[in-house]
Amino acid sequence: MPLVLDHNLRNTKQIASTFVPLAPTGMELRGGDGPQVTFVPASSADALQVADDQADALFNEGWDAGNIALITLGQRHPVQVERQESQGQQGYWDTFWDADDIFYGHVLGFKGMERRAIVLCVNESGTRDRAAERLYVGLSRATDRLIVVGDPDVIATMGGEDVCRRLGLG
Repeated sequence: MPLVLDHNLRNTKQIASTFVPLAPTGMELRGGDGPQVTFVPASSADALQVADDQADALFNEGWDAGNIALITLGQRHPVQVERQESQGQQGYWDTFWDADDIFYGHVLGFKGMERRAIVLCVNESGTRDRAAERLYVGLSRATDRLIVVGDPDVIATMGGEDVCRRLGLG
């Protein structure tokens, strides 16, 4: 019998409320309060650069690098590619525990993982298989602070009007 998660304790209420329309079942939001989720519009082509800028902005908010991850929904971030090529898969995953640097990952590899602060880079068209599920995973990885970067039309394609409204897009 599958495990049904009907209570969310991990994410702040503000974060969980953005992805609850994508959850497979109804969910009671029991996490603490936190800052509002930030949506930063950017074309799919510009999303990586804008996401990098938002990760830098987290330092200005006082976040430590080890608490931040930048995860992509489309192509992997160049830093992730470089780490995987230079350090191998084991060395790359060892960087997840590095308290001195941001972790760069892809939503498909980040399922089941979390960071206190996430910059979610929606750098794709939104038409790939299981788009809503991948968006759900991406939106639910942050425990305390979530910044979503992407094209509002792509977010609408992937998550629907309810997710857009909860991100302040309509």
